[in-house]
Amino acid sequence: MVKNILITGGAGFIGSHLAESLFQKGYNITILDNLSNQVHENYFTKNNLKKLQRFSIFFQGDIRNQKDNLKVLENQDVLIHLAAETGTGQSMYQIEQYIDVNLRGLGILLEQITNGSSSIQKIILSSSRAVYGEGKYFCQEHGNIYPSSRKIPELIKGNFDIQCPFCNHSLKCVPTDEESPIKPLSIYGITKASQEQLVKNVCEHLGIDYVIFRYQNVYGPGQSLSNPYTGILSIFSTRLLNGHPINIWEDGLESRDFIYIDDVIEATILGLEHNQANNQIFNVGSGRMISVLQVAEILRHQYGLDSEIDLTISGNFRVGDIRHNCADLSKIKNQLGFQPKYTFEQGISKFVKWVKQQSVSKDYYESSIDELKRIKGLFYG
Repeated sequence: MVKNILITGGAGFIGSHLAESLFQKGYNITILDNLSNQVHENYFTKNNLKKLQRFSIFFQGDIRNQKDNLKVLENQDVLIHLAAETGTGQSMYQIEQYIDVNLRGLGILLEQITNGSSSIQKIILSSSRAVYGEGKYFCQEHGNIYPSSRKIPELIKGNFDIQCPFCNHSLKCVPTDEESPIKPLSIYGITKASQEQLVKNVCEHLGIDYVIFRYQNVYGPGQSLSNPYTGILSIFSTRLLNGHPINIWEDGLESRDFIYIDDVIEATILGLEHNQANNQIFNVGSGRMISVLQVAEILRHQYGLDSEIDLTISGNFRVGDIRHNCADLSKIKNQLGFQPKYTFEQGISKFVKWVKQQSVSKDYYESSIDELKRIKGLFYG
């Protein structure tokens, strides 16, 4: 019977919500987290640490440190691996860091599970929709298409939509299912695809179960408001509350599938508790696309800044970004009975209410763009 659960990255956004929910269900929770300043600045305080310690045994440590791993792996039944570097754009120039944390760190964990006296029965991996790259599109003439990265000369001209490689007609984005090809466009996406292969290989070799979740764009109370490398809801919110204009890249019509944190927690727990999830890969999303321009307009309205803060559609773009994404949820609905409970409108209201209760974070957006600009060929604008 599963009682003891180790969550790496458990002090983070998804991890802290998941740890508390699992504790309330009667599980014994251990957390290993390095409290990265990029993620936890202005949020992870002594009060937050005390809260974590109320429902978990907390260790500050690093998955790349063998001693830290040995300390927390003892007597654990399940490993939920969330610890990772997560910025798509940042991954394109901090390549060594992303490979070191996401691949070497996981490799060290898996080696200790393999060679030690581990009692781990199941591994749950937090993967990403980034493994698909652009994902699935449809052409009226040629059917389903899984496009490669968009061509920079076309993007420079402002041609942001995806064209069919056979007839050059515009393609329609359709929900991407788990059987779609793996075609990551960023270093981050490559590391997540490689993590999946590592977990599958080791678990099959050891005869233990795994579940892989390809999370879409997760948002909600508790996400980092000071991290300029991931999460446009946080980035836009911090810009708005500092009185800074919003630079909307491309033509503003690029879209994402946003999934509220409570729905992510529910899906993850279903994967933990249901045997039919074992050795399977699942998308976790809302199944709905929201454009970046819509997101910016909704946030500006929710903060009451409609007439005060400018939204500029700049045509800027970044190498490694996708045009659209939308998750096909058929598999997780049919096999686990998962159904998202929160619409984007409901979730964004809860998120904004929480943000208004926080102190205004320092805005690091411009410095993150300056980092990109220093690397030739990554940012255009």
